[in-house]
Amino acid sequence: MEIRRALPQDFRELLHCLKMRSKYAVLLVFVVGLIIIEKENNFISRVSDKLKQSPQALAEANGTEASPALAENGSLASLRELDAAFSQLRSHLRNVTLQLAGNGDPGPRRHVLLMATTRTGSSFVGEFFNQQGSIFYLFEPLWHIERMVTFEPGGANAVGSALVYRDVLKQLLLCDLYILESFISPAPEGHLTPFMFRRGSSRSLCEEPVCTPSTKKVFEKYHCKNRRCGPLNITLAAEACRRKQHVALKTVRIRQLEFLQPLVEDPRLDVRIIQLVRDPRAVLASRMVAFSGKYETWKKWASEGEAPLHEEEVQRLRGNCESIRLSAELGLRRPGWLQGRYMLVRYEDVARAPLQKAEEMYRFAGLPLTPQVEEWIGKNTQAPRDSSGVYSTRKNSSEQFEKWRFSIPFKLAQVVQDACAPAMRLFGYKLAGSPAALANRSFSLLEEAQPSWVT
Repeated sequence: MEIRRALPQDFRELLHCLKMRSKYAVLLVFVVGLIIIEKENNFISRVSDKLKQSPQALAEANGTEASPALAENGSLASLRELDAAFSQLRSHLRNVTLQLAGNGDPGPRRHVLLMATTRTGSSFVGEFFNQQGSIFYLFEPLWHIERMVTFEPGGANAVGSALVYRDVLKQLLLCDLYILESFISPAPEGHLTPFMFRRGSSRSLCEEPVCTPSTKKVFEKYHCKNRRCGPLNITLAAEACRRKQHVALKTVRIRQLEFLQPLVEDPRLDVRIIQLVRDPRAVLASRMVAFSGKYETWKKWASEGEAPLHEEEVQRLRGNCESIRLSAELGLRRPGWLQGRYMLVRYEDVARAPLQKAEEMYRFAGLPLTPQVEEWIGKNTQAPRDSSGVYSTRKNSSEQFEKWRFSIPFKLAQVVQDACAPAMRLFGYKLAGSPAALANRSFSLLEEAQPSWVT
């Protein structure tokens, strides 16, 4: 009877012992497996490094004759073939990347906003980004909103326009180009429109596949410069935007930097803001040529002194300078939401050293500066002296940026200096005390000691 009781007990102990051994065995197998995996990874890494260091070995791995070592070890041959194929694929992808985005890893998706006012050289600076093949660049898309939605200057209306511009801008940076269909006139049909403002100033809208075959008897108000394209297909343009690595946009219709905070803080965006400024005396001189009809009163007062200069026009000039100054001061204070996301650039510095400033702007934006951009800058900053189109981006920049000094009457320069003195001091522009000083080439209108924010 005692023997019968003992057998089950021994049997249970035996089972317990086997279970314990099984657990230890599983643990042992797990540890050994980890060791094997680690050794295999090290082995693969060594093989990969060897193949990378020796192009001849790579050629042998892809050759028709098998080496003795590979014949003896089929798994090693497969491993080398796989590694060689991976290396070729990686090399091909790198070449494509270099063609599209210049040297180096294109990195995360960036969104660049060039913020300026009219006649500050923004079209010229915008080309720095338009010429980069991996950037989807838009030229003044907010023009359509300004034409469709009318806001009176000042007060709540100014706030309303800023909010509309900001919300449209956000959608555009996210490649939602359909937002423009509500503002383009006449309205697009089937997502097709021949009325996209200055389409020819955006390479992305004039290259395949966005550039569709031209259509006879279709009037293209804003057409591509170097090739004939059909009406803009907004769907194709939006798809092209999503395929590009980065997005850049130039606008002269946003002046209140504080309204852009929601864009900067949007987790879907990585916005870098470049605010471009120019000597306000030069801006006025340029506007009087480009927008002659709007400045008849200024021209008559300057040349004849007969028509009085209306105070509201001087106040408008002062208000423009103040809005630019306030935005710049906010950016230069570098609040938390703008840390690393704001850059202030003077057009005069760009004109004197365009390639250097382009490199600085690209570095700030975290983008690679490609040879195509460098080539464009070289061609378009050494133009003949007779290339003086009002909207031309091709100029001899080192000679052009102070040309205004010899065409603007001193009395007009005085008005600007009185209205815009705070902004001019912030940006490092000297005031001219006499007509002789204004026209003296040896008298620099830029402070000798550049402002601390000038890189």
